[in-house]
Amino acid sequence: MAERRSSRSLYFWVLVAVACGILLGIAAPATAVSLKPLGDAFIKLIRMAVAPIVFVTVVLGIAQMKDLPKVGRIGIKALLYFEVLSTAALALGILAANLTHPGAGAHVDPNSLDVGAIAKYSAAAHEQSVTEFLLNVIPSTLLGALSSGEILQVLLVAIMTGFATVLAGASAEPFVRLLESTLQILYRIIGFVMWVAPIGAFGAMAFTVGKFGWAGLAPLAKFMGVFYLTCLIFVFGVLGAIARLSGFSLWRLVVYLKTELLTVLGTSSSESALAPLMDRLESLGCRRATVGLVVPTGYSFNLDGTSIYLSLAAIFLAQALDVPLTLGQQITLLLVAMLSSKGAATVTGGGFIALAATLAVVPTIPIAALALILGIDRFMSEARALTNLIGNAVATLIVSRWEGEITGEQIQRSLTQS
Repeated sequence: MAERRSSRSLYFWVLVAVACGILLGIAAPATAVSLKPLGDAFIKLIRMAVAPIVFVTVVLGIAQMKDLPKVGRIGIKALLYFEVLSTAALALGILAANLTHPGAGAHVDPNSLDVGAIAKYSAAAHEQSVTEFLLNVIPSTLLGALSSGEILQVLLVAIMTGFATVLAGASAEPFVRLLESTLQILYRIIGFVMWVAPIGAFGAMAFTVGKFGWAGLAPLAKFMGVFYLTCLIFVFGVLGAIARLSGFSLWRLVVYLKTELLTVLGTSSSESALAPLMDRLESLGCRRATVGLVVPTGYSFNLDGTSIYLSLAAIFLAQALDVPLTLGQQITLLLVAMLSSKGAATVTGGGFIALAATLAVVPTIPIAALALILGIDRFMSEARALTNLIGNAVATLIVSRWEGEITGEQIQRSLTQS
């Protein structure tokens, strides 16, 4: 009961902090911009514990499961689910762009855009080749994976360590007990850090509003409105239908994760809620191994919000620049985005880099067009991160249900009682 009260209290203060950040950004933009380090510091505090928690959770889950074929089965199911949902998100973005035509009538001249403003994103995009992405999954050293901050590197090392722990048998029991104690300590650390979430959310939101303001967004308001609406349709339409067919209410899940969602809203980064999300899903009855495999993998392969953004933004830019796209070109765009979205970082700006990578392979739309939406990307990243978080929560519950770890009725009962 005390834990539920503290969760509600934290939710309240994060909500107050987000509102105060918005008000300060409007009333005193210069002061608000200077508070950016508060948001950055909070994300760094969270990030320092993410890699160890993912590592320990995955190793313990595999070691306690002691069923290596089941681990492989969970991974395959999760990846298949990710691919289907990501493709659906990309297709929904293309459909929304073609139905609403958010960029029509803008008649933007590419030569009038500030190419220098997007130079760093363009450079980063050219580094996102498939070969570079695959090589980046392999760490230089085992310990280097924990310090790199790359979730896929941590996941690779954790899976290998988990398999080795199972094969080592009884001799690995002291190691398993050490990891169990370590996990409890790490969750305590995250608990401490989450109590400064209101400060981080306040600083990040104040900076966003103070830096970019609202007045300059009017010309791009339609694009932003279409994107937010499309994300809502995907979450409550597509994911809501999946949840309903699986026996639980998506709305109940959203309410259950309200503190994590508000933290993401304030920081514009779904990474800030990765560890708390894993803990909350375990509390619903998902097994540790399933949570440890599905959530971290989903943070790289199940970015539904990013997928919607990639396809919708690319077609919006084509419309704004009066560049006609045939059905074949749009399908090519979807296929390219299916690959580029997999390397999108979960931190702010990752979706923009993935968009640059997509446009780099589709020369019909000049990459200089990115300058048109650079100013609003921060506002878009919040919707991307929220959609990504909800998508990964649903994915974990669905895979857990497929594995017979929990039923839809049990999920619904736990959500109702929380």
